[in-house]
Amino acid sequence: MSQLILPQNYKSPLDLRQTELAIKCVKDFFQSNLSAELRLRRVTAPLFVLKGMGINDDLNGIERPVTFHIKDLNEAQAEVVHSLAKWKRITLADYGIEKGYGLYTDMNAIRADEELDNIHSLYVDQWDWELVIDDSQRTISFLKDVVRRLYAVMVRTEYALYEMFPAITPILPSDIYFIHAEELLQRYPDKTAKERENLITKEHGAVFIMGIGGKLSNGEKHDGRAPDYDDWTTENEDGYKGLNGDLLVWDDLLGMALELSSMGVRVDKKALAHQLELTDQQDRMQYYYHKRLDEGSLPLTLGGGIGQSRLCMFMLRKAHLGEIQASIWPEDMRQKCNQAGINLL
Repeated sequence: MSQLILPQNYKSPLDLRQTELAIKCVKDFFQSNLSAELRLRRVTAPLFVLKGMGINDDLNGIERPVTFHIKDLNEAQAEVVHSLAKWKRITLADYGIEKGYGLYTDMNAIRADEELDNIHSLYVDQWDWELVIDDSQRTISFLKDVVRRLYAVMVRTEYALYEMFPAITPILPSDIYFIHAEELLQRYPDKTAKERENLITKEHGAVFIMGIGGKLSNGEKHDGRAPDYDDWTTENEDGYKGLNGDLLVWDDLLGMALELSSMGVRVDKKALAHQLELTDQQDRMQYYYHKRLDEGSLPLTLGGGIGQSRLCMFMLRKAHLGEIQASIWPEDMRQKCNQAGINLL
């Protein structure tokens, strides 16, 4: 279990009934505005996929999926999804969605290897989205433009929530600050990655850190990324490597940077081969997804995921994900939270 944060004198600004209404308000408003802003259509997403097709995402590259056998398919194994980055790209191709348009899903997942704390749960719910682009848009400037538009939806959502629940005072800054992970390292060379995130996010309120996944000048990664969805090696027009990043906001209640979204330009054929070589995972080229990308039958895309429960937790000024979603938590965590006025569902 990771460290549990118990804010002093915590009292939720909303009671249980108001909380459920506010969750619905945030989710309904955000997804309708995200869909309109990025021209995304909603599609139904799978809870599990067949093992061995390379469709499931292993995020940092090490997470183990929950698996089970299917009796009616000769005991073939299925995996509960971690996220849908690869599945979305296949679906965009199969649906024939044109450049400038995309899709989003209500994604539900189980991440059994998570270390449980205020912001990590076994159960993950997020809006997974993907946009068809062309080669000229595989740039950091285009990524920044999409980030600004997505962040603007967050700002509008916070204000819409305030209109319904005046106790929730808007705190998001009007603009988001951009910085590459290497720039961040040079600014705070004696700090850990998490300490650097906290310092820059506390200063600016909302930050997008670019270049997540590749090694920095100190020989370490800011954070891990699997090699076969985000492009974290292509040199961008700012002179750094990577066309992806994480969106963080400052959570004053917890005193930490809170990641609400991860997104990026996805690998093309060249970047896929390079990143698989760097991570010594060329054996992935045998899988269905990787073969389709290699043969050119998948579109170029930009996409990401936005944590639904995390966004609601931040917007509703809650101290723990368990105040937003029903999940399994260690009994000692439940007891400590209850004593601190944090009522887990």
